[in-house]
Amino acid sequence: MKILVTGATGQLGHDCVLALRERGHEVRGVSSRECPLTDERAVHSCIEAFRPNAVIHAAAYTAVDKAEDEPALCMAVNATGTEHVAAACRAAGATLLYISTDYVFPGTGTAAYEVGAEKGPLNVYGKSKLAGEEAVMRLCPQSFIVRISWVFGIGGKNFIRTMLKLAETHEEVSVVDDQVGSPTYTRDLSNLLADMIETRRFGIYHATNEGFCSWAEVAAEAFRQAGRKTRVIPVPSTAYPTKAKRPRNSRLKKDSLDRANFSRLPRWKDAIGRYLIELSEARGLDGAD
Repeated sequence: MKILVTGATGQLGHDCVLALRERGHEVRGVSSRECPLTDERAVHSCIEAFRPNAVIHAAAYTAVDKAEDEPALCMAVNATGTEHVAAACRAAGATLLYISTDYVFPGTGTAAYEVGAEKGPLNVYGKSKLAGEEAVMRLCPQSFIVRISWVFGIGGKNFIRTMLKLAETHEEVSVVDDQVGSPTYTRDLSNLLADMIETRRFGIYHATNEGFCSWAEVAAEAFRQAGRKTRVIPVPSTAYPTKAKRPRNSRLKKDSLDRANFSRLPRWKDAIGRYLIELSEARGLDGAD
């Protein structure tokens, strides 16, 4: 297959390109500079020139707090930009796989959200990603929408890297413990997305590593597996107010994967262990922090 991956310089896009090439697909990964989502003509030209069988749309405006100050730009990239991609895929007859987020839900209660649960994003970022979903469903009904949460991977900044950096200079760190969800390791997710794009089992899916935890538990587990002595002090979200409101409940139900015979991702603690090995190997190669 010929597959185009947007957001190829990001954590997920980077791993998608690698996973697809390992399977022998012809892959073109494009950055936002090569394929600016806000430029309709550029998006259509990018897809028309490569003529892909499928597009994995991983590019997005992801600065959640900054989006509260730049709502127009966030919507232009995540909503209108996704509309451009969907329209170009429809014109090219290409399958579209759109990456969405747990932030489309209101984050209330403690039950895991079904794929069809009522939406109610709390912030601009969540609203923009929901608008992107709606554009995909309107223009490319035979498509994949994959909601993920708490992403970490080798190709960029993330919560685990931040915690490990803090552990170098802090004996203890305070981390919120009243936001509960699941981390998503991009190496694991990219393999699942490759499985999906090779089929026509279209639909909406939730895909995170298995098991639920708080941010404080993620930090503590990362320190434990990395052999760091830094203590984690659990605190409520009110101790760290942010410009964008975050959902307290980011639990996502994965039944749709089971029904479509896709494998669930490994458990989150296992994913952290493998990620730490990947980080260590990367440092050995290039001396990265």
